[in-house]
Amino acid sequence: MSEPELDVVGIGFGPSNLAMAVAVAEHNAAAGPDAAVTSRFLERQASFGWHRGMLLDDATMQVSFLKDLVTLRNPTSEFSFLRYLHSQGRLIDFINHKNLFPLRVEFHDYFAWAATQVAEQVTYDAEVLSVRPVENASGDITAVDVLSRHGGRLTTHRARNLVIGTGLRPRLPEGVSASSRVWHTSDLMHHLPGIRGTEPRRFVVVGAGQSAAEAVATLHTEFPEAEVCAVFSRYGYSPADDSSFANRIFDPGAVDDFYRAPEHVKRQLMEYHGNTNYSVVDIDLIDDLYRRAYQEKVLGRERLRMLNVSRLARVTDGPDAAVATVRSLVTGEVTTLEADVVVCATGYHQADPYAILGDVAGLCLRDAQGRPQVGRDYRAAADPRLRVGVYLQGGTEHSHGITSALLSNTAIRVGEILDSVVAYRSSGALVAA
Repeated sequence: MSEPELDVVGIGFGPSNLAMAVAVAEHNAAAGPDAAVTSRFLERQASFGWHRGMLLDDATMQVSFLKDLVTLRNPTSEFSFLRYLHSQGRLIDFINHKNLFPLRVEFHDYFAWAATQVAEQVTYDAEVLSVRPVENASGDITAVDVLSRHGGRLTTHRARNLVIGTGLRPRLPEGVSASSRVWHTSDLMHHLPGIRGTEPRRFVVVGAGQSAAEAVATLHTEFPEAEVCAVFSRYGYSPADDSSFANRIFDPGAVDDFYRAPEHVKRQLMEYHGNTNYSVVDIDLIDDLYRRAYQEKVLGRERLRMLNVSRLARVTDGPDAAVATVRSLVTGEVTTLEADVVVCATGYHQADPYAILGDVAGLCLRDAQGRPQVGRDYRAAADPRLRVGVYLQGGTEHSHGITSALLSNTAIRVGEILDSVVAYRSSGALVAA
């Protein structure tokens, strides 16, 4: 089955491509039918979902609600978080709460609410199988055919532009595989119901970032008879720097600065400001965990154990327990922990955005380190024969800075991508096939 040629096909439908769909909807409402951008987004999940496995009841966002899908791009948008609150009858309650950081579960519900309003642009439960080039008589590639499978039916969408938003992939320690006893934090909420009521004796949580600390706190609370062992290579959890000046690294203007900066300055900026986002924890959560550990020490029953300056050496997954081997980085001493569950809060890695592109990937340029070469408008640099725009929502941290895979700049980024799509179309840069 085929459809008319589209301006945009989006691969993946997380928050970034959701924001893109919203930007398209707003553009079309203002521009009228003759200037409308046609789009289709393909999502592998059966419905909208964003980090469902970490939607803990009391976990809050680490970004202001004003950095929602639209506000920085269009403060009057009908798709804003404030508009969502109004529709749910909670606007006054939220104002009285005096808090910039909503519950994570609430922000997920906001995303789902916005997704229902652009549902006509999305096909869920759609697995992208291939991307095939479409050549014109001169040998230029002026479109691509995106083949997907939905409900056993194959569909081809022909597109003049691709917007790739395939997101991040959970990372486990080297040599460790996920199982019923070895989890990545991205699956925490999915697995918890299965262990409730089993009277677990010990959990091991590996990692030093926000997800690790949240997992430690959740398991310590949910299972009051179990020991929770936190394993990390630092001396203690490090607080996130969310001070006002440091937060300027997330400003839209900082993307311009980063993009123009020499390579050595880019590296310096990432080193200077990595503590705004990577392997850091909200200070309130650090204080809460310290309070728990101290209280237990006073009471003489220490369930919360901190194995600091240590590293997970290996995990052996047996029939009755997972055995974690932990090595001290100071003494080399090895501690063996039999655990009901080992939780790996070991982060994510960016999937190769070109992995799905097949032959088209070979026409997208990479730098000497194998990273995508990307224009300021997030359009991949490519062989001149590739006239199709390939836009990246993620995988551009090396070129655009720390906000590449974060929510902070999403609203601005999708506006810049849409402006680029429209500008190329208006300039007649694409030649009909």
